[in-house]
Amino acid sequence: MGARDVNEIGVGMLGYAFMGKAHSNGFRKLEYMTWPPPLRPRLVAIAGRNEAAVSEAATRYGFERWTTDWHDLVSDPAIGLLDNLGPNALHAEPTIAAAEAGKHVVCEKPLGRNADESYEIWRRVAATGVKHLCAFNYRFVPAVRLARELIDAGELGEIRHFRGRYLQDWGDSDADVWRFDRGAAGSGALGDLAAHVVDLARYLVGDIDEVGGFVQTFIPNREVDDAVESTVVFANGAVGTLEATRLALGRRNAFQWEINGTNGSLAFDMERLNELQVFRSGDERTRGFTTVLVSEASHPFWEHWWPPGHIVGWGDTFVHELHHFLAAIADDTDVAPHGATFEDGYRAAEVCDAILRSSESGRREKITYKGL
Repeated sequence: MGARDVNEIGVGMLGYAFMGKAHSNGFRKLEYMTWPPPLRPRLVAIAGRNEAAVSEAATRYGFERWTTDWHDLVSDPAIGLLDNLGPNALHAEPTIAAAEAGKHVVCEKPLGRNADESYEIWRRVAATGVKHLCAFNYRFVPAVRLARELIDAGELGEIRHFRGRYLQDWGDSDADVWRFDRGAAGSGALGDLAAHVVDLARYLVGDIDEVGGFVQTFIPNREVDDAVESTVVFANGAVGTLEATRLALGRRNAFQWEINGTNGSLAFDMERLNELQVFRSGDERTRGFTTVLVSEASHPFWEHWWPPGHIVGWGDTFVHELHHFLAAIADDTDVAPHGATFEDGYRAAEVCDAILRSSESGRREKITYKGL
């Protein structure tokens, strides 16, 4: 298949900083690494509030033009996909407007600043019929996808327990100031990090029915939480713990989880991205975990990459995620179950809100999910 045989889709991007770089890199790399791509992303326009910064980003990332008004992205007929990477307070209005203009939409997590806002985004966007994806990119780590395949195949037996934590250490600084502003962010470590843990727990184990938790702010005069701790009960009867903080000194990007079942266990550490720890009962010769380097030709996503043992990086999760989304658009297939839909974003927000309510009430909180 030649380049002219692959249909094109125009991309408009809101946001140019950390996630703007990650998603732009994903779009550009998937075009040649996943050849032939499902659609060829044409980077049409990028929007941001800072004129100097967004104009530089347009040149750096390869966009045709830039704007300081996100409405220009929504009204541009050359754009068929809006990728919303702005601060959390800018997730709702541009995403809904783009969907109602007939554009497919990607929105960074958390979907909204709380469950009500997240539900409204899901409800309004779903009504348009466009494809939508909430960018929980850790579903697209090869080791995570392999874990899902092992669980779906019954390798672990009945799941009994999940523990997950996401620890970073930059929270004493004033970097990314909007993340410490309640109006812009909605919450702190809860929406920024714990939402990832919630989504992975849901993706690998299932929906969460009940939580008991608390949140804590340590930095004086800070508007948002610095740390989150929670116990959870899953709909299938499994139990677990979730925690997150941006004040764990020495933990640069430590997203770590473990799942225990009746026939085996799995464990993962984001700082060892290409490895999955696997334990299967019944082998008396080796009672410990086996380290699986997830880089074989038969492993998830590896058809796009290198010979066995030549590992991929964190940024490549966006290649996998955006490729999956473009394939759903091109083939008119479902984004779920592997891609996180806006319903998944909403359900994660309900869990996060319940943790906050539990912290305030001192009681365990049942979770009720809305439907459309």
